Amino acid sequence: MVTLTICLPDEKHDRLKELAQGKGISVNKLIEELSTIALAEFDASNRFKAIAATGNSEEGLRILAKLDALT
Repeated sequence: MVTLTICLPDEKHDRLKELAQGKGISVNKLIEELSTIALAEFDASNRFKAIAATGNSEEGLRILAKLDALT
């Protein structure tokens, strides 16, 4: 495990402490959870881009048009 030191404005630190207390966890655990969410979003975005790069744009547009027709 790695120890990470970050500099935050006091107000942001206070708000993170408040959020962590509301969830019943430490600020350390909160930051760990938030970083997990950020990494999951990053991975999903990269997967989407990789799939989109190999896809058929005409087929994608056809599917989007189909979805638009449903709304």
